[in-house]
Amino acid sequence: MATNQRAVENLRSLRMAAWLGWQIESNWTDPFLFAIYSVIKPIAGALILVFMYMVVAKGGLSNPLFPMIFVGNAFYIYVAMVLMGVSFAVVDDRERYGMLKYMYTAPLNIYFYLLGRGGAKTLIATVSVLITLAFGALLFNLPIDIASIDWLLLVTGLVLGLLSLAFLGIFLGGVALITARHGQFTGEAVAGALYMLCGAVFPIDVLPGLLQAISYILPLTYWIETMRRALLGSGSSQILSQLSNLELVGVLGAFSVGVVILSVLFFRWAEHRAKEKGLIDMQTNY
Repeated sequence: MATNQRAVENLRSLRMAAWLGWQIESNWTDPFLFAIYSVIKPIAGALILVFMYMVVAKGGLSNPLFPMIFVGNAFYIYVAMVLMGVSFAVVDDRERYGMLKYMYTAPLNIYFYLLGRGGAKTLIATVSVLITLAFGALLFNLPIDIASIDWLLLVTGLVLGLLSLAFLGIFLGGVALITARHGQFTGEAVAGALYMLCGAVFPIDVLPGLLQAISYILPLTYWIETMRRALLGSGSSQILSQLSNLELVGVLGAFSVGVVILSVLFFRWAEHRAKEKGLIDMQTNY
């Protein structure tokens, strides 16, 4: 009975937070303008990447590396959106709305609440990724054939990747709990660093030794490679090509579980620290 009640509470927390997150994300304008913005933004981002690639790459869009870069960049949209959606909820509720202290007195699970707040960002990111991929396939002849997509690999990899991203957001939410308002920039900073390290826009093979070693312990490295294999049939890294699809998913799953455990432990410590220091209801007001 207690287990069922807890499950119901967790689902309620997730649903309520997702609804709240969507209201916050979409209420700054009317639905029509929001829909236009949601379409134009990913297309503009894709065009920036394409123009940059055409300037610096030999062979232009006919280079086999281009589809790898395009797909990696498309799925990287999830990274900043999900990280910011989950971690910024702490700053938003504490600094802007002054509601975080009430969340801790309400009958909800704080983890599911934060994950739910990231749900709206995940939905918007999904639309952006689909638009970006469709735009690339139609305008730049991206070799994506729906009939040849490995759907099992795609869905499995996507779920594991989003899981690791969501709980990395929980980790950054813990950082925001024990810092001042600067915590709002933490997600952007981490997303920017990961952009270079996880092979989103170039193979990790070209990274210097130390940075390459760091990329091996990032679940996003294996996630991006999994997405490329699922859509294009092959990845971009010669090093990771030694892993089969099953091994790649296994490594991604293991690192994702590690991120979940580490994030929950760190958030619990940060939460305890914030309560001791009276930071739950802190408003820095600058």
